[in-house]
Amino acid sequence: MADIKEKVEPVTKKIRPMLQADGGDIKLVDVEDDGTVKVQLIGECTGCAMSQYMLKIGVDRLFMKKVHEVKVVEPI
Repeated sequence: MADIKEKVEPVTKKIRPMLQADGGDIKLVDVEDDGTVKVQLIGECTGCAMSQYMLKIGVDRLFMKKVHEVKVVEPI
């Protein structure tokens, strides 16, 4: 898990400015051994109708592209 988390953290930092530009942010909650990444969208992203769309087309896709061990991204 530590190896995956070390790879995921820089990707989180790349995503953060995109979300912060709209008043939101992302928090990396957990990275599990099976490749599950748990994130929390915070700030303006919390109640935004587009947050689930952003999660799937942006966050999910970027994590899986940059870190091949990531199998699924789950919002918390």
